[in-house]
Amino acid sequence: MIKTANGLRKPTIFEAFFYFALSLLVNAFGNGLTVAANMGSSMWTASAANIANDFSFSISWVLIIYGASQILINIVLTRHFDWPHIFGNIIFISFFGPFVGFFKSFFLTLGIANLPLPIVISLDILGICLIATAVSIYQRLNLILHPGDEMTNILRFQYFKGNAKIAQWVNFSIPATVIIVLMLIFRQITAVNIGTLFAFFFQGTVLNYADKVAFPKLKHRL
Repeated sequence: MIKTANGLRKPTIFEAFFYFALSLLVNAFGNGLTVAANMGSSMWTASAANIANDFSFSISWVLIIYGASQILINIVLTRHFDWPHIFGNIIFISFFGPFVGFFKSFFLTLGIANLPLPIVISLDILGICLIATAVSIYQRLNLILHPGDEMTNILRFQYFKGNAKIAQWVNFSIPATVIIVLMLIFRQITAVNIGTLFAFFFQGTVLNYADKVAFPKLKHRL
């Protein structure tokens, strides 16, 4: 919903398209940046990067498969089939995975991993903050969501009384488990570093802050 002087109104078609397209690009940009920096990605992306590395898969395809799995989890959490949202989830992951792969390749071509360590860490944390900001925007729009972020939305408002931090931690427990299991099996780990810890402990906090400062007139449409 959009806050106006007279209350709240639904976003126009142009506003909805603008917010969705912007948040999708910012999210993919941030994820691509963190994967290329290799100083720690958001939990789901870090988990996908480890699967891709351990099994020689394309990270774009792993993210798409992850998205499909998250859709099934959301059905279990809500206990019903929300076909419009499921269709929106499919649209999102169809674009999201390839965009992340594109931005990852773009940043690797720029040689981001060869920059001085403090700069790489700063860029990695910037990427995670961009991810949280993008999630904040399209969660408030609540039109087309990445299924992983819809999971956070479901947990946040249906299970944890609006607490984004707890909802994010519960969400992240799944990819964290995958990372630990793969590390024990393959004795290697990738895309997990300072940035991953920052994402685990503070992404929910950044998301809460972004709700207030990034397009503050855009309010949650539950």
